[in-house]
Amino acid sequence: MKFRRQRLEDVSINLTPLIDVVFLLLIFFMVSTTFTRETQLSIDLPEASGAAREADREEIEILIDETGQYRINGQGLVDNRMRTLQAAIYKLSAGDTTLPMIITADAQAAHEDVVRAMDAAGQMGFVHLSITTRQPSQGASDLPGG
Repeated sequence: MKFRRQRLEDVSINLTPLIDVVFLLLIFFMVSTTFTRETQLSIDLPEASGAAREADREEIEILIDETGQYRINGQGLVDNRMRTLQAAIYKLSAGDTTLPMIITADAQAAHEDVVRAMDAAGQMGFVHLSITTRQPSQGASDLPGG
């Protein structure tokens, strides 16, 4: 048997199809990716004119004192957990999320407590939120030394 020695050609891998596949995968993942949308609360801040609001038919008022205790329409809560707050709101609203909600917080209340009340309302579907404020006194400055 006679074996002939064959010349080997340069063996190389063609990268063009590989790059095409990578680009197609990139385009596929870019198109099929879903972006999460953060829930947003619509908050109606009171105007600085100080005009009194006309009384609504029924409203829910959440009072937050400086220690972080909640009172809903004057009734205190057993604890400050989110579930307790939502249960009390649901009991007063009877599931009607169109009722206006007013959040009144002490100036020394922690930001966390105010956000918890807003989050509870937002998770339940309330969109008519207001935050009460007071007008600064005339002539006095809120800045130190003023």
